[in-house]
Amino acid sequence: MNASPDTNPYLRAATAGVRHHTKNLPASEADRVHVDVLHAHLTGLHQLLDQIAEATRPPHPAAGRHLATAHTRLWQATAEVHAAFHLLPTASGTSAECRPDQLPEGPPVLTICQRHLAAGHAIRRRTTPTDLTSPPRTTACVR
Repeated sequence: MNASPDTNPYLRAATAGVRHHTKNLPASEADRVHVDVLHAHLTGLHQLLDQIAEATRPPHPAAGRHLATAHTRLWQATAEVHAAFHLLPTASGTSAECRPDQLPEGPPVLTICQRHLAAGHAIRRRTTPTDLTSPPRTTACVR
């Protein structure tokens, strides 16, 4: 499975953007806007990982299981980022409860809560509640 350097240019560009932002984000700038953008990135990765896991599972079941586990763990990380978003102060200085229809900043086209609910529906179609709350399994590298 040798991919040419130009096979996934958008994914590589997104990865480079995250690395650049990681190196250049002052700690004082981590606010609701940054957490919202991070959540959007995680939900996008979640959808991509879901597609890759589904395509990998039939020909390579063991690899598919590992990707499915990564899919679940990424969802857990996304859920924690969503929770953190609501604990950060708003423009008015208070935290906000999860209300997809009405956030203190006004109703953007797609709020973090709406995005999170949509992603949640997708993961619940393929994942059990037990899987979503179970601790990560460790695996040995078998290269």
